[in-house]
Amino acid sequence: MDDVTSTDSTIGSNSRQTSDELKSPAIQQARLDLAACFRMAARLGLHEGICNHFSALVPGHPRLFLVNPLGYAFDEITASSLLICNFDGEVLAGKGEPESTAFHIHGQVHLHHPHAVACFHTHMPNATALSMLEGPPLRWAGQTSLRFYGRLAVEERFGGLALDNREGERMAAALGSANVIFLKNHGVMVAARSIAQAWDDLYYLERVCEVERLALSTGVPLKPVDPQIARLTFEQMESGAEEASQLHLESIKRRLDKLEPDYRD
Repeated sequence: MDDVTSTDSTIGSNSRQTSDELKSPAIQQARLDLAACFRMAARLGLHEGICNHFSALVPGHPRLFLVNPLGYAFDEITASSLLICNFDGEVLAGKGEPESTAFHIHGQVHLHHPHAVACFHTHMPNATALSMLEGPPLRWAGQTSLRFYGRLAVEERFGGLALDNREGERMAAALGSANVIFLKNHGVMVAARSIAQAWDDLYYLERVCEVERLALSTGVPLKPVDPQIARLTFEQMESGAEEASQLHLESIKRRLDKLEPDYRD
């Protein structure tokens, strides 16, 4: 997916021009990529019922975003079922409406963070388990965890459901310049410059949290990596991260093309 850097277009919700503008090849590709992420997240158990939300800015229209509709599980999502909304809560393309918390969280993150082209919020079990513990959620004790070194934020306060923009604004402020945020007593969110990078971070975040939870369950103290080595390892991983994330996304699409190709519908 291309980063969304172009100037926003004036969008009216009822014009034929709007319909044509929102069906460009780039937008169709974003729909396809995002739908693939929903389906694979479901296959890996990263979803929770009909809750949790993935969103992505609409290519060419940085004040519009794609998001999943209310009432559909991740394994039901198709490319065409995704909604296009603006930051005022209007649905400009698609049937249905976003869940209230999806709009208030994702709209505010996209609005306040231009780097957040894609925003994935889940209550995936291992990451959420670590969000429920006192202290830092990651202890930098495993190699794979170091991909997140220096990219992590923690929101210590839990304010209930995000039923208005205030909760979304608070989460957006807590995210700051980070790419991953642990929402204490709640879950996690990743914000990335592409759908591919958001998927890559989400996948590896849950794997990292699974391994850390397993290590903690032994009762033996964790052995953190020396901070200088942690920073070096992060830099080594970061140098090829963009290409690796795109390859990862292409891999899940190939798998889905064999297992459940209707995600492309």
